[in-house]
Amino acid sequence: MLLLIANTSGKQGSVGLARVDSADTVNVIEEVPLVGGTFSAQLVPQIAGLLEKHGFRKTEIGAFVVVSGPGSFTGLRVGLAAIKALAEILQKPIVPVSLLEVIAVSSGTRGRVMAALDAGRGEVFAGEYDVHDSARLVNERLFSKEELLAVVRDLTLATPDENLAQAVREMGGSVALMEIPGAKRVGQTGWRRLQSGHIVSPEQLEANYIRRSDAEIFATHKP
Repeated sequence: MLLLIANTSGKQGSVGLARVDSADTVNVIEEVPLVGGTFSAQLVPQIAGLLEKHGFRKTEIGAFVVVSGPGSFTGLRVGLAAIKALAEILQKPIVPVSLLEVIAVSSGTRGRVMAALDAGRGEVFAGEYDVHDSARLVNERLFSKEELLAVVRDLTLATPDENLAQAVREMGGSVALMEIPGAKRVGQTGWRRLQSGHIVSPEQLEANYIRRSDAEIFATHKP
């Protein structure tokens, strides 16, 4: 099966094509970077360029694997809107994937893992997972860095954030420091979810922001 894999959750993004072989191995054909701030102008042309470069028709895409969060409000909205439109036109399934789950699974750690991403504003996106052959979500939430350090003591922290990793090491905690997962890792998690039937239709696809938008926060605090 041909997978189209997209991630527009961060300051930088990517889109890639991958082929799944008979051994259920996700083989990335090519992955190209997307520059933050211009996802809306880049995503669809880059997808078209990848398909043309490698001799595929858009109808050959078997499924769309897309990072649904957490991350940038604007980036996620742009990426998910494009995937919704393409999936609706082509009548193909969408597999939403949490970047925190991908980090937890890709860490190589088994047992309870806390996956964490810098959320800015002194805060951290964090998801606790029970990782074995697959990952079961225990909970996810937005922490302050101080709150995260207080709860991660008995867990392994999986993160691409070097400062956060160092803070956990200094208090004697276990850390799996890693890079932001690329198309292969995202595709592997997406393929597992696809095989388990975790797919959504275009109208069901929603971003997992974890943090509320400023507009929601201000509306809540109106006198």
